Amino acid sequence: MAAWSKLGRAQSGIIEPVMVCIPEGWFEMGCASGRDDEKPVHRVWVDTFEMAAYQVTNEKYGCFLAATGGAPPPSLQDANFSHPKMPVVAVSWHEATRYCEWLSDVSGKSYRLPTEAEWERAARGGTQGFFYPWGDTPPEMVPDYGRRWKLGPEPVGLYAPNAYGLYNVGDNVHEWCADWYDGGYYGRSPERNPQGPKSGTRKASRGGSWRHHIKVTRTAARSSIPPEFRYADYGFRIAGSVAKIVTTVREGHSS
Repeated sequence: MAAWSKLGRAQSGIIEPVMVCIPEGWFEMGCASGRDDEKPVHRVWVDTFEMAAYQVTNEKYGCFLAATGGAPPPSLQDANFSHPKMPVVAVSWHEATRYCEWLSDVSGKSYRLPTEAEWERAARGGTQGFFYPWGDTPPEMVPDYGRRWKLGPEPVGLYAPNAYGLYNVGDNVHEWCADWYDGGYYGRSPERNPQGPKSGTRKASRGGSWRHHIKVTRTAARSSIPPEFRYADYGFRIAGSVAKIVTTVREGHSS
């Protein structure tokens, strides 16, 4: 409890996220050699949106708890999870969504969880056909792989980002997505800005986990758990929509 008390006293106001603009475009979603729920590989268009450069940290989440009087996740009582720059974990999908709603209210901006399509588009960093954000080199070749993630996640941003400037994309903790999960959804997913099924029992998530045998996940790999669950390897990263600017061109009139 001491770790949370110290962190909580330090929080006031808000810490706005560093957001990265992900350009609109088509990409190939899924993996032909992956699990059944990653098939079929299908062409998807995603509008321009913003993605947080970092997973939401204990420090940022502490601002939310201080402002709302919420209870801290039990993981914050453990030194392996309580560093201010570590991703907050053991938060449910509902709590992650409430954080986005609170941050939107106090900042005057619009924040939310990313869709699965947005997450994969951002994680790929503008590339196509690779297993990982950096290419096809196996996870064991990631810098310092053998020394990282022993007892919990690491502070965010310690190593190089992907091509879009996103840190820890595919490692550290699973990240909640907005969508309901359906293993067969790719067979009927719309081409443009898929939002996932209308209902379900499990929420989708993406990314790797500090406690898995293989710590870094493939970009197309999907995971899911019920939205009320709080796991010590589940955190989140926020996204934001970008307003489209519509320009009206008026035809000139001759005198």
